[in-house]
Amino acid sequence: MSFGADLTACAALVERGDALRFRAAMAAPVPARRVLFPLYAFNVEISRAPWVTQEPMIAEMRLQWWRDVCEEIAEGRAVRRHEVTTPLAEAVTAEEGALLDQCVAARRWDIYREPFEDEAHFFDYLDQTAGTLAWVAAKRLGPAEEAVVRDAAVGAGIAAWLLAVPELEGRGRIPLLDGTRDGVRALAEEGQARLARARRARRQVSRAARPALLHVGAADAVLKVALAEPGRVAEGLLPDPLEADRRRLALRALTGRW
Repeated sequence: MSFGADLTACAALVERGDALRFRAAMAAPVPARRVLFPLYAFNVEISRAPWVTQEPMIAEMRLQWWRDVCEEIAEGRAVRRHEVTTPLAEAVTAEEGALLDQCVAARRWDIYREPFEDEAHFFDYLDQTAGTLAWVAAKRLGPAEEAVVRDAAVGAGIAAWLLAVPELEGRGRIPLLDGTRDGVRALAEEGQARLARARRARRQVSRAARPALLHVGAADAVLKVALAEPGRVAEGLLPDPLEADRRRLALRALTGRW
């Protein structure tokens, strides 16, 4: 099954911008990649939009462009031509276009330097970004329980967030509500708890939908070290999830036990 130019471009964008999800998508069945690559390319585009300029207004305009794309999909209108938007519109439904708008709207936090308001705001951010992306991917691939998918994705999102802490701080952001060792431990514990809860309900995610969660297993090594040695978060010394997960991904793809 061959890919057209747009899907190939999406795959290349994900390979450059999100190596973890790229490897997970490549481990998925080929038909699933037609869904995963446009979604993951969309995620790369919106996640980098707030960072390509120092001007908040320009960053807002870049995100608004993607919100307009989501609106076009949600309303069933012709989507503007772009190597990502065209295959994205083919991969998702109108309802899912509206859901993806949540991902874009949440990224407004990345533009500004204010900290999260409280714990609820922080977890809403992770749920609306990592959680919604995984949920849309899973529901496009097969039957799945939304709460299970979101738990798994947010658990993995916590690991990704801990990995990003040094860079976010270097860019003048305040990524953690509690940056103490105890605060980092509590966050790592929450990530492990969400992954464990999702895995206990693994059967509620059909085998067809499981490729949407193949990337979450890479979080385990990161969360384990953050819990045991929380000081390594600020120092940027957490394990590289790609290396830690290199041998396990193939087994998860074979068994479906994300």
